[in-house]
Amino acid sequence: MRISMIGTRGVPARYGGFETCVEEVGRRLVQRGHEVTVYCRNLGGRGPRPERHLGMRLVHLPALRRKTLETLSHTALSALHAVVRPPEVAVVFNAANAPLLPLLGLRGIPTITHVDGLEWKRAKWGPAGSAYYRRAEALAVRWSDALIADALGIQDYYRDRFNTETEYIPYGAPVLTEVGTDGITGLGLSPRRYHLVVARFEPENHVHVAVEGYLRSNARHPLVVVGSAPYADEYTASIARAAKGDPRVRLLGAVWDQRLLDQLYGNALTYIHGHSVGGTNPSLLRAMGAAAPTSAFDVRFNREVLGSFGRYFRDPGDLAALCDAAEADPSGTLLRGQEQVASLDRYTWDGVAQKYEELAARVLLVDRRRPTPRGLPGARAAVTAAVSMPETKEVR
Repeated sequence: MRISMIGTRGVPARYGGFETCVEEVGRRLVQRGHEVTVYCRNLGGRGPRPERHLGMRLVHLPALRRKTLETLSHTALSALHAVVRPPEVAVVFNAANAPLLPLLGLRGIPTITHVDGLEWKRAKWGPAGSAYYRRAEALAVRWSDALIADALGIQDYYRDRFNTETEYIPYGAPVLTEVGTDGITGLGLSPRRYHLVVARFEPENHVHVAVEGYLRSNARHPLVVVGSAPYADEYTASIARAAKGDPRVRLLGAVWDQRLLDQLYGNALTYIHGHSVGGTNPSLLRAMGAAAPTSAFDVRFNREVLGSFGRYFRDPGDLAALCDAAEADPSGTLLRGQEQVASLDRYTWDGVAQKYEELAARVLLVDRRRPTPRGLPGARAAVTAAVSMPETKEVR
């Protein structure tokens, strides 16, 4: 099959979960004999732009450098390019791109939409942005041939709100062994003697709670914080202010060196995961695969993945107690990390890629190629009702 992946920053994966998914799934689809095209954002950076990566063909297109327009502007150009050079199946990431799906539909391209998490809950979008995301979810239901949910909680949300089914396909978890220590020692860190946060700096990822909770603890080992975010200068500055004056907190900024990042995960005493509105998060899975004992913000998505092997917090006081407990019993803490690894058989990239392949084959077999918007069975009536609903069931 000729498969195009649209709606992400592209590969090599250097940003978030979508990009990691595209890289891991795309490379495996190529190995299975498929032609994979990935649309990548050209944001004006210098340096060569590779035409291929791990067997995938890359198409570099520009995007407007504005928070509210970057994704949509790039996806619009990508969809137009795909219309001229149509794939057999398009996989579109992020329900926010749903208003552009008719471009693909008019060309008769079967489309799968990975809906992402509950983006309308993110404070950064404001009331107008939140309303847009809610409407875009409805359009994704109406205009997609199939929907992918990466968490059971997201699957339940679409079933409850839109009376429609999604395909449950989580992310994969690489199992990291013998990652080495040279990178972390170069940063002045010792194995299993630091706590780690890796997150995009957004309020819903609770980096501020992680820093505040750690500062309230009696922890002796440092807190290492990896991450940044475009368009989030104020929140980033607030984290820096909170950490200022306490030498135990190390703000590393973004780390693009995957080997160093793996070492940070693989040698941490604990990994602190504050994500709350997404689905199955790749950072959480990577930490589990590195045997990093995890303390996670207490929402359904995180419990769904970690189960009884995790420790959970809702506020800085909870987290302070977890940091102190981990340092008081490092052997028991590290044993829990090993138990996390043993629980990851549901999250293999080979299995994830196979599910993408099977879903693409199914939508290709269904003849929905007609020049009108298409929807899942029963979706149009459900959308009409859902768009007018003032409230939705809380997913936690």
